Amino acid sequence: MKPITITGVRVIDLRFPTSRESIGSDAVNKDPDYSAAYCILETDGEVEGHGLTFTLGRGTELCVSALKYLGRFVQGRTLESIVSNLNAFYLEVTGDTQFRWLGPEKGVIHLACGALINAVWDLYAKTMGKPVWRLLAEMSPEEIVSAIDFRYIEDALSPAEALEILRHGKSGQADRLAILEQRGYPAYTTSVGWFGFSDEKIRRLCREGIEDGWTHFKLKVGGDPVDDLRRGRIVREEIGRKNRMMVDANQKWGIEEAIRRTMQLSELEPWWMEEPTSPDDILGHARIRREVKPIRIATGEHCHNSVMFKQLLQAGAIDVCQIDSCRVAGVNENLAILLMAAKFGVPVCPHAGGVGLCEYVQHLSIFDFLGVSCTMEDRVIEYVDHLHEHFRNPVKIVRGHYAIPQKAGYSIEILPESLEQFSFPDGIVWRDHIHETRLV
Repeated sequence: MKPITITGVRVIDLRFPTSRESIGSDAVNKDPDYSAAYCILETDGEVEGHGLTFTLGRGTELCVSALKYLGRFVQGRTLESIVSNLNAFYLEVTGDTQFRWLGPEKGVIHLACGALINAVWDLYAKTMGKPVWRLLAEMSPEEIVSAIDFRYIEDALSPAEALEILRHGKSGQADRLAILEQRGYPAYTTSVGWFGFSDEKIRRLCREGIEDGWTHFKLKVGGDPVDDLRRGRIVREEIGRKNRMMVDANQKWGIEEAIRRTMQLSELEPWWMEEPTSPDDILGHARIRREVKPIRIATGEHCHNSVMFKQLLQAGAIDVCQIDSCRVAGVNENLAILLMAAKFGVPVCPHAGGVGLCEYVQHLSIFDFLGVSCTMEDRVIEYVDHLHEHFRNPVKIVRGHYAIPQKAGYSIEILPESLEQFSFPDGIVWRDHIHETRLV
């Protein structure tokens, strides 16, 4: 590794006005502006590290402030001093004895940790000349385990068990990589079923999706029961019975209503019901799962940390583990979650969409297939067809599959002109919007 020192941390409040077209809308978040607290690790070398954490507009400034504070943990340090002990770095960033009081390991602070830690992994991978998935796949099992904090999860997954999983994952890795290079990683689309879309638009997008090779489609539910069923019947009619359909309530219901509403949608034959209730209610998810079988229950995109994932798995509360690349504290914590899911035999189908989440999470799923679960059975990565044009190395979808990224890094670097145009509140998009609002 070339000696590189991090000389500065640039943080940007980045927001895209997606609410104007109901993109990203669901039963709870009806007017999201896809946004991010974005950081750039400036160095004395030729590369920079880029990272972000996804938000929905208002409040992004809180993540930005937290990220600026956390930048002190990398300012002036060599990259080698960080990556030589990745778990120590993780503990330093997440464990500030005063700042963590505002968390700990949850909320705005943990989101900011995810952005910073991911930026370090992006920089690390770039200096090694590898995409993050390859960097992880070529690390030894011992190196992967050394990057994980086992303090609160050892009762569910010990370091020895993690090593056993990873050592097994080395066998046949080259053959699995050849499969990925030939087929890509299977995906599902959420772009057909946003909450604010008309029936006609849903029907048209389903037809276009079928033509483009998609086989898995997700619909947002949680509105009026009659409307949900009508919209669901449109999707099922358009995609047929052979293709898979998922429904997502985005935490809208209490337990009793979640059970009732899930059963009302059973005629649609949903492959899973996603986020039927509060993401914090582990026992509630377990009860819903018991009472709506054979419909599978999926959740995880709003889980604060690896401890919550541990408890969901231990309680038998989920059929599908939906990691998010930056809600937890970046690559380090997601490695722990991938390994726990593998031990419990629960498939990982990541949450994506948003700003950069598709770009990010493809690396984690590819590594899961290459070195952890070693299977793509019942596994898909979410995809939404929005905002990819702003990235230097955007995801590539071929017939409903992610093509594996080849460029070094975490695929998360946003183009300078996009950073300038969509920065808040001074970017031209927002200056014009604020001016128009004031005129009205």
